[in-house]
Amino acid sequence: MSTSNAMNTFGSSTRFDLEGGDFLDGLKIAYHTYGELAPSGTNVIWICHPLTGNSDVMSWWGELVGPGLAIDTDRFFVVCANVIGSCYGSSEPSYSSFPLVSIRDQVRAFTQLRVYLGISRIACLIGGSMGGQHVMEWALVEPDVIERIIPIATNAKQSAWAVAFNAAQRLAITADPTFYTNVPGGGAAGLIAARAVGMLSYRTPVLYNVGQGVDDQRLQNFPVETYLYYQGAKLRKRFSAYSYYALTRSMDSHDVGRGRGSTGEALRSIRAKALVVGVDTDMLFPESEQQYIADMIGGATYRRMTSVSGHDAFLIQQKALGNIIQQARILP
Repeated sequence: MSTSNAMNTFGSSTRFDLEGGDFLDGLKIAYHTYGELAPSGTNVIWICHPLTGNSDVMSWWGELVGPGLAIDTDRFFVVCANVIGSCYGSSEPSYSSFPLVSIRDQVRAFTQLRVYLGISRIACLIGGSMGGQHVMEWALVEPDVIERIIPIATNAKQSAWAVAFNAAQRLAITADPTFYTNVPGGGAAGLIAARAVGMLSYRTPVLYNVGQGVDDQRLQNFPVETYLYYQGAKLRKRFSAYSYYALTRSMDSHDVGRGRGSTGEALRSIRAKALVVGVDTDMLFPESEQQYIADMIGGATYRRMTSVSGHDAFLIQQKALGNIIQQARILP
C-alpha cells in the first residue's frame, strides 16, 4: 500500500453505537496516507490530529512529517484520520442536535479504519492535545496493536480547568442565536468569539505582551483586539461552529480511567513504550499533567519543550519537537 497524497474516505453503513447511549447511522472517516507500507507491516506511524486539525497532516505539521524529517515518510507509512465530529470529511454534525461523541468513540472509529486498511500493528501512535487524548485511549483499547506512543501537551483526564475553557467557548457559540437556526454557517459569529477565548489558553502572557503589546498611550483599539478577531475570523472561514461545539464536548469526556478502576490504574496498565512530551509554559494542559502520565506508565521517558509559546508550542516549534523525538530514539 502506498500514498496517494489525497484525501481518502472509509465508509460503513453499520450502526455505530456511542458510549453515551446514542448512535450514528453509519460512519464516514476521511484519511490521508504517506509513504509505503512495508511488506512486514511494521513501519506504520499513526498521527492523531488536534482539535481543529485535519487528516492532511503535512498541511499543519509540515516541518515534522515528510521525506527526511523526524517522521520520515521515506521510511514510515504515515496515516492520519479525521475524527468523527469534525467538518473535514468525516461523519459530522449538520446542525446543533449532534449526539455526544466521546474520545473513546472516536478511537473505536479509528480501529475500524485500521482494520479496513489491513494494518495489524502500529509501530508508533503520535498526537498532541486532543490527539494525545486519542493516543492514550487507543493504547488501552488495543494494547496488542500499539507498540509505542508519543502523547504531547495532553492529559489522561480532562481537568476542570480545561473543561472551563471549553464551556466558556460553547457559551460564546450558543450566545449567537443563529446556532439554533440549523442553517449552514450557523453560529459563525459565536465561533469567532469562542476562538478568541480559546486563544487565551493556547498562548502565554509573554507572547501576547511581546507580540501584541501596546507601545503607545492609546485609550482604545488595542492591537491584541485586532489579533483575536483575526484568529476567530480565520477559523470561521475554515471550520464549523457545530463541529467546534461537538469536539470540545468530546475532549471534555476524556478520562482513561472511566470503567478501568482509576486514571492511575489505567495508565499503569499501558504496555506500549512511551515518550511523553510537555511544554513548560502550557497553561491549558499544565506540564504536571504530562509528568503524571510519564510517572504512571512503566518505563516511560519524559521530555520538556521549553517555549514562550505555551500550549501551541507543539504546532509552532515543530523542528524543536522533531529534535526531541529523534533524540529520544523511540521510533523504530
